Amino acid sequence: MAFPKQIRLVDVAPRDGLQNEPEAIDTDTKLELIDRLADAGLRHIEAASFVSPKWVPQMADHREVMTGLKRRPGITYSALTPNLKGLEAALECGVEEVAVFGAASEAFSHKNINCSIAESLERFAPVLERAKEANVRVRGYVSCVLGCPYEGEIAPAKVAEVAKALFEMGCFEVSLGDTIGTGTPLNAKRMLEAVAREVPMDKLAAHFHDTYGQALANLYAVLEEGIAVIDSSVAGLGGCPYAKGAAGNVASEDVVYLLDGLGIDSGVDLDKLAATGDWIIQAIGRPNRSKAGVATATKLSDTSG
Repeated sequence: MAFPKQIRLVDVAPRDGLQNEPEAIDTDTKLELIDRLADAGLRHIEAASFVSPKWVPQMADHREVMTGLKRRPGITYSALTPNLKGLEAALECGVEEVAVFGAASEAFSHKNINCSIAESLERFAPVLERAKEANVRVRGYVSCVLGCPYEGEIAPAKVAEVAKALFEMGCFEVSLGDTIGTGTPLNAKRMLEAVAREVPMDKLAAHFHDTYGQALANLYAVLEEGIAVIDSSVAGLGGCPYAKGAAGNVASEDVVYLLDGLGIDSGVDLDKLAATGDWIIQAIGRPNRSKAGVATATKLSDTSG
């Protein structure tokens, strides 16, 4: 199959990338990160998570972030809203798109949100209903699509079942997450083939972590199948608190470098993106996990110096 001509990149760094940072990151830093990502050409940025600060202290300033945004036309600033309370708070802040989070693994669902997959889907029903009333789009996430820290391998049919349920409930797009980054290209293709039998390919996104260094290879594999939406995180920030040893999301810079090399348009300026990655890792004292980001930032500093 031919590669898509264009890709929509969703940068999840402000939410998924920062949510597990142990030291509080001030709101201004988060807002500047979002603005720099927009300036680099990102048109879809996951900005915040409307969850209880008791569970995710780093996202306690979700209201300040969503209301403090320098909104630019043509850019979607989305937020995670796992329940009705979170959605109502997000709506008060003028959110245009929200996301709900399910899992393809029963054990992970219990550990992560303290309920079964079926119960989690039931909980999402009123969220989707209310969002529809408010004319707000809902994105669905499915985690553990290529493996679970508790159950091991996950059957592609199970992933397809959960993705189909989210799509039929009204999610405009379903993002397939390799939460612990154990997937390999053949597994990724087989999983996607199973899901695409239940949900149209143009309603699917890939959200791959790089724990075993396979994220780019896996993305190449699903690009061949027709995936045209990719979730990534600048500098490879983020991880999963429920999956020990899980490295961060695939780095946005590495994805853009790959796409540029394939002649696929992402609309993102790699130099600006690499500068953003370099800035945020210095701001929060984290290593830069993006190979392309480090190489590009080094090259830029050499030429400017």
